[in-house]
Amino acid sequence: MKPIAHIFATAATIAFATTVLVAPARAQNEAPDALVKRISADVIETVKADKDIQAGNRNRIMELVNSKILPHVDAEKMTAQAAGRFWRQATPEQQKRLSEEFRTLLVYTYSGALSQIKNETIEFKPMRADAGATDVEVRSQVNVARGEPITLNYRLAKGAQGWKIYDINVLGAWLVETYKGTFAAEINKSGVDGLIAKLAERNKQLANKPLKAPK
Repeated sequence: MKPIAHIFATAATIAFATTVLVAPARAQNEAPDALVKRISADVIETVKADKDIQAGNRNRIMELVNSKILPHVDAEKMTAQAAGRFWRQATPEQQKRLSEEFRTLLVYTYSGALSQIKNETIEFKPMRADAGATDVEVRSQVNVARGEPITLNYRLAKGAQGWKIYDINVLGAWLVETYKGTFAAEINKSGVDGLIAKLAERNKQLANKPLKAPK
């Protein structure tokens, strides 16, 4: 992994990981910043203590991502925003397939970064949101053992199932925005089906790529 990509993936993984151990019923009634603050330390310590994750065990990491992280991510909303106006032009079946492939891509992206978590801690900033808001931004920074702190902000929206993450900002770059250009270019070139095929191809490549623990 290149340094910037490594930082983005690791910080983003920590952000996702900070939302994973709360009971669904409680999550629906808990403020987004309170939810993240309450469980972040426990989750990070869990990852640090899991020898299988530290060793890069693919099955263990994939299980953690699928069962604990993605249920708290609105993959469809994230996909729709990344696809922009093309999302509205896609058929329901194309939307479904595109969401599934993008969700799978996220699984592989953050699975690869989970084993990188070592001595990071998170410091949260005061949340600024109006009472009753259903779309908020939680700001924080990741403190690393070496180097400057990494600015980390993420957006959450509240729906029937409670708060869910739908975008992350690391080092000033929003995740959705980073995919918008790629998605638009591929759709303009070969249509929505072409983008779906491209994502599917990338996911197959990642599925065959071993996860390596850091040296």
